[in-house]
Amino acid sequence: MALVATLSAMPLAGIATAQTFSSAELMQAGPLGDKAMGSDKAPVTIIEYASATCSHCADFTVDTFPKLKQKYIDTGKVRFIFREFPFDPVAAGAFMLARCAPEDKYFPVLDLLFHTQRQWAVEKPLGPLLTVAKQAGFTEESFKACLANQKVLDGIEAVRNRAAQEFKVDSTPTFFINGQVFKGNMSIEEIDKALAPYLKS
Repeated sequence: MALVATLSAMPLAGIATAQTFSSAELMQAGPLGDKAMGSDKAPVTIIEYASATCSHCADFTVDTFPKLKQKYIDTGKVRFIFREFPFDPVAAGAFMLARCAPEDKYFPVLDLLFHTQRQWAVEKPLGPLLTVAKQAGFTEESFKACLANQKVLDGIEAVRNRAAQEFKVDSTPTFFINGQVFKGNMSIEEIDKALAPYLKS
């Protein structure tokens, strides 16, 4: 797989760039469709590109995302879209498992993967990843079948490749908040600041 494996260290948290991209272009889903939560009428759309093996992405999911969900997504202010940007075959495999789960289990499986990242993002990941997958309802058979599903892998890679080529994503997590790029893990305070201009009453 042509995975971007030699990227530099992650940037400092929540660095806003001057770049802004067209919302219409950003909103085009990949071949497997988007995974989103929140109202499609929300005034703000946040798109996160993340790698399953990225520790900064796990930190965001564990520490910040629950606050973002409670404060903005559940209240109809933000529509959140998660997109896969695997840096390595292990991350791609983890994302494949989330995609193979039932439709309503995608985010719970993703959450489980990030919470258990240190267990399976190791030198020999297959056994530990299977152990985690079993917690999400996979059997060894369904686990192996999922990781052999070329259509799922191709769909994930298509999203990653488009993000790298068209939106210049080169590190994770990268956020697009109504089209503006923010690179690096963001705290809830940094998100508050970024959202404020769009949520003035």
